[in-house]
Amino acid sequence: MSEDKTPADDAEAFDFADEDAGQLAALKAEAAGLREQVLRYAADMENTRRRAEREANDARAYAIQKFAKDLLAAADYLAMATAHAPADHPDSVVKNFVVGVQMTEKELQTAFERNGLKKIAPKPGDKFDPHQHQAMAEQPAEGGVAPGAVLQLMQPGYELLGRLVRPATVVVAAKAAGAAPSPADGAGNPYAANDEQPAGGGSVDTRA
Repeated sequence: MSEDKTPADDAEAFDFADEDAGQLAALKAEAAGLREQVLRYAADMENTRRRAEREANDARAYAIQKFAKDLLAAADYLAMATAHAPADHPDSVVKNFVVGVQMTEKELQTAFERNGLKKIAPKPGDKFDPHQHQAMAEQPAEGGVAPGAVLQLMQPGYELLGRLVRPATVVVAAKAAGAAPSPADGAGNPYAANDEQPAGGGSVDTRA
């Protein structure tokens, strides 16, 4: 015959059940805390990785910025030479020399692009961008160019890995009288190059 359970036996069984439930709740809370900790560590590691990558890119940009800036004058002279070179000269020696200068300029620009140095060369009619352009003069609008837009490129600018190294100097189409101050007005000049860069960029320190 089976023994009959007493009230004391039932109370003891309930005590064990309460103890198990308490341990389970404690384990669940501990597991939730560990999961939160792991997620926090993973987020910290991702932030560290991104910061290290950003700092590496910045270090690369600052490491070559002075060298790149020193080469801009050479690029300007080569561009002027090719722009004024005779298109078709009867002398083969002169013709070959012109081709050599053109190839040198092309190779230099290719080397610039490979290292993150990109030319800023707005065309007539392009919108004036104070973050990348600097207006040196105003002239009456012509050729369908809207007032305030780029009318002529005087000297190309360059940016290094998204950072402005030198703004492109341009002539802008004059606006209607009283619409805005001219570039010669100084402080109120809407065409002055803006030192503040768009998000992700920044001005390059040229004092290095």
